Amino acid sequence: MPSAVTPQRRRRDQGSGDEADGDSTRSSSDSMSSRSSKRFRLNLNGDASSSQRPLLPNGYLSQVNGHYRRDLAQSETIPLKYQPGSIVRVKLANFVTYTAVEFFPGPSLNMVIGPNGTGKSTLVCAICLGMGWGPKHLGRAKDVSEFVKHGCQESTIEIELQGRPEERNPVLRCVIKRDGNQSYYYINDKSSPRKDVVDLARSFAIQIDNLCQFLPQDKVVEFAAMTPVELLWSTQRAVAPQEMLDWHKELKLLRTNQRIVQAQNLQDVETLTNLEGRQRMQEADVERMREREAIKEKVEKLVLAGPIVEFRETRAKHNEMKQRRIEAQNSLQELQKEVEPSLRAVNAKQRYRDKMKQLAAERKRLIETTDKRADTYARKVNGFQDKIQEVEAEKENEKKGSKVNLSEARRLDQVITGLQKQLEQQPIEFDVSTYNENIRGKEREVRECREKGGELQQNRSDLDRQGVERIQRIERGRRDLENLESQAGRQYEKLVKDNADTARAWDWIQQHQGEFEKHVYGPPMLECSVKDSKYVDLVEATLGGTDFTAFTVQTSNDMRKLHQQLYNVLNLGRITIKTVLGTLDNFPPPVSREDLRHYGLEGWVLDHIAGPDAVLAMLCESSNMHRTGIAIQDTTPQQFDVLQNSPIPRWVTRKNFYRINRRREYGASAFSTNVSEVRPARFWTDQPVDTTAKRDLQLKIDDWTEETRTIRAEIEGIGRQLSGLKTKVAELEDEKRTLQEEKEAKQRAVNAFKAIPIRIAQHEEKLTSHNKLLATVRDRLQALDDKQDDLTLEKGRAALAYASVVETLQKAHDEAYEAELMLIEATSDFEVLSERESDVKQQLETRQREVEEIAIATTQLNAQAKKLMAECKKINEGLDDATRDYLSDIAARMTPEDLQNEIESEKARLDLMHEGNGGVIREYEERQKKIDSLRTRLQGIEIALEEFNVNIKVVRDKWEPRLDKLVKRISASFAFNMKQINCAGEVSVHKDEEYDQWAIQIQVKFRENEPLTILDSHRQSGGERAVSTIFYLMSLQSLTRSPFRVVDEINQGMDPRNERLVHARMVSIATGNDEQQFEPEDEDNDVNDEEHGNMGGGSQYFLITPKLLHGLRYERGMRVLCIASGEYMPKDHTSVDFRGCVDIKRRMMATAR
Repeated sequence: MPSAVTPQRRRRDQGSGDEADGDSTRSSSDSMSSRSSKRFRLNLNGDASSSQRPLLPNGYLSQVNGHYRRDLAQSETIPLKYQPGSIVRVKLANFVTYTAVEFFPGPSLNMVIGPNGTGKSTLVCAICLGMGWGPKHLGRAKDVSEFVKHGCQESTIEIELQGRPEERNPVLRCVIKRDGNQSYYYINDKSSPRKDVVDLARSFAIQIDNLCQFLPQDKVVEFAAMTPVELLWSTQRAVAPQEMLDWHKELKLLRTNQRIVQAQNLQDVETLTNLEGRQRMQEADVERMREREAIKEKVEKLVLAGPIVEFRETRAKHNEMKQRRIEAQNSLQELQKEVEPSLRAVNAKQRYRDKMKQLAAERKRLIETTDKRADTYARKVNGFQDKIQEVEAEKENEKKGSKVNLSEARRLDQVITGLQKQLEQQPIEFDVSTYNENIRGKEREVRECREKGGELQQNRSDLDRQGVERIQRIERGRRDLENLESQAGRQYEKLVKDNADTARAWDWIQQHQGEFEKHVYGPPMLECSVKDSKYVDLVEATLGGTDFTAFTVQTSNDMRKLHQQLYNVLNLGRITIKTVLGTLDNFPPPVSREDLRHYGLEGWVLDHIAGPDAVLAMLCESSNMHRTGIAIQDTTPQQFDVLQNSPIPRWVTRKNFYRINRRREYGASAFSTNVSEVRPARFWTDQPVDTTAKRDLQLKIDDWTEETRTIRAEIEGIGRQLSGLKTKVAELEDEKRTLQEEKEAKQRAVNAFKAIPIRIAQHEEKLTSHNKLLATVRDRLQALDDKQDDLTLEKGRAALAYASVVETLQKAHDEAYEAELMLIEATSDFEVLSERESDVKQQLETRQREVEEIAIATTQLNAQAKKLMAECKKINEGLDDATRDYLSDIAARMTPEDLQNEIESEKARLDLMHEGNGGVIREYEERQKKIDSLRTRLQGIEIALEEFNVNIKVVRDKWEPRLDKLVKRISASFAFNMKQINCAGEVSVHKDEEYDQWAIQIQVKFRENEPLTILDSHRQSGGERAVSTIFYLMSLQSLTRSPFRVVDEINQGMDPRNERLVHARMVSIATGNDEQQFEPEDEDNDVNDEEHGNMGGGSQYFLITPKLLHGLRYERGMRVLCIASGEYMPKDHTSVDFRGCVDIKRRMMATAR
């Protein structure tokens, strides 16, 4: 098989042909060239000669005048018809090697023959470009301008297609302009965009981009390299309806998504099993920890209730003390009213005594001795009187105390009786575990709702983020679409494909350009351009690999800053940064332009590049563009010898790049030459917009837009679910609060009932204490009475002694002492009354002091109550309503002693329970959330997998039977064709679990004693593979949906035997003249021959070949298009009589026989 030709060997501006042999040929416009031809020619007598006229004119396939066409039609006995979309006529002007030519292919097999370089493959190029497809489908030149004939500015391709019944034949015309590398299209002489031309061609099922239909010479290797998977896809495109392709795509997409979901399902099941096992292991510990936490919480609440209980008791004492103060004040007032007459009598006696004192003073001297004795006895009497009063006070105190104790004992007795009655009643039935379980159930439901709400919120956040991401993708996609339409955008796309890191770095530099000291320039492939496109290969050949993508900075600081950002911050790898501190003037050429032309060079490489001076200076420094000469023509040996000894170290021509390496240390004659081939340009090339990339990008934008709408719908659904969960949570909270209130009320009743025995014991103990006090009060009162009697007796004795002394003194001094006696009596009376007044005052002071003490105690209790109240308010500020109610209940039913006992009891229970790991409960609850989430997700995955299975089965049930039938027909035809050359073959479908791995499996056998083996490059020779390939393509002939097919030089590499057999089969199948033509058994075919216009032999067929063997089979249904060209062709090709040439040949053959 001939290899693909490198583009530089086919450049139109170099005057070469478009074929692989590279012979220099001319079309009719320059056929009079003086250059001699080395091609073998045949004269009219059949002898080999180099001086006779050639047999056929340049580009001549058939006479276009009317009489020849009529004769040709009459000579064909089989009335074959053109299918809709078949090629009726092809007309070319200034296209590749042709100046003007017109082809009239037949409706069946067209054999296009001719020597190499005459323009056979040019017909293939014309069909491809004329129908709107690009050069990339030919595997040759990259630009359409290269198909314009050398020396011309434009070329024209005109293709007439067979129209549908009752419709005119559409005529497609393509005009290619060399300047600007542009193509213009017309449909029936009406200007149309290229897309309309391609759409029209596709409406006839023409697929230029399918190698099973259109196989140009330079794509033969690519077809042979197709994998079985790719071959299945191309086969379906060639012969299957579009719906089968759509089903195959859908199956691959469904299976890919199914694999993703299955992998996620397996991972989630494993995770769920692990989590559930760990959850079961911790259930007992969690329950114990929860009970301990409940006790601990209760102790904390009881401690908080301490100030509240103390406040209530203090407030009760304060109220009681206030009442006592009122009673003491009333008692003081009554005492003051009671002693008021006694106080008036004392005042009267005082006045009388004062009078007696005046009289006594006069007689004092007389009774001094007696008076002293009287005073002595008087003091004794007063002393006894004081003691008597003290005893009287003690008696009063005992009496008052007994009254209080008696009242308290009665009260305690009543309380005990009431408690005993309460104890006899049945306790309230209360199952705290049931209440706790119900409350926990409500809490669990609330928690589940909130967890589900959290998941929905997270899902909505994820969807919001996905929506934003899709919108950003859509915006980026639209920008990329705009870039595809612009030259700068296409250059940027090349940079992205060649070096993604450099493209990312350039994006960052453009956004931060103002942060540098001087302007930072991007890669030369973006900043620069080649002034003349014919020099682009030469210019790119002189540059190194990193020169195209290097950044140019103009200061050392900018170099360090950019290096730090790109390598250390952005972590980019394939980056090249170059610093240029000088200007372009620092790079002068080694010789003048006049000397340069003297050496046979046209200029310097630097002259052909346009761009910023800093970037050009960088390229000069790195690649010596200012010292590299350039010439479009190759260097002659004489020029090479001169250049080797010139100051020019480098130069480039259309084929080679020369570099002279000199070693000064070994002398002027010590040098070596390095010559490398000039390869096609990669970067500074103008290419048309990649319609495939544009279409793929638009499809992605449409998919992202649809995904955005789907995401919005899902967000709205999540909002409705969240609203429902919110309502449910509120209802559950109300039910939970009701249960807690019922539990607390019953708990208080149960606690009160349990505390009755303790309270009875406490009150009985107090009652016993009071009864003991009441039993001893009588003895104490009797002892006080006895003491008082003794004191009264002593007082009487002292009074008698005092009277006796007075009487004795009176008797002795009756008259002398009469006044004294009266004074003594007055004084005695006064003193008695005074003593009695002193007792009253003492009582008043005692009452007054009691009132003051009660007032002080009341004030202290009030201050203490206020302090406790402030503390209670502070406690209540951080509590919820339920806790406040709980603390109020404790304060209402417990004393400080009861509260302390309860705290100590609960602490004792807490001490008996092991503390454990404090994070167990939190870990347990978080794990339970994950388990619930996984269970929900697994349910969704199971549903999704079931949907995948159903959808895959539905699509496969439609696609697989039709594919099997289609491949069965292909296999039967392929086996029949192979059998005709005494070989065997079979085509089957390799079915895999993955639908993207389904493939066409071709098995062949070329020798009798070997089994069928899979066709590949390791088992069969090149000729065997070529035979198998052409037979496979021929097997598609009767099934093809395309109106024509093209195969270029597929017979190259076959041995003569195989070539004859293949040719015979091709002729038989294509023309429908095969008497043994295979008829498939299955009548139910997906492709209907009549529907596609097939008449016997199938669709139109073009077989391009540079050589044919002698004695090949010929049928009336085929047409042979012979191409000949050369410098001796006449300018007017109609001057050659083709029929006359054929007649001469026949006479020669008859004479030879």
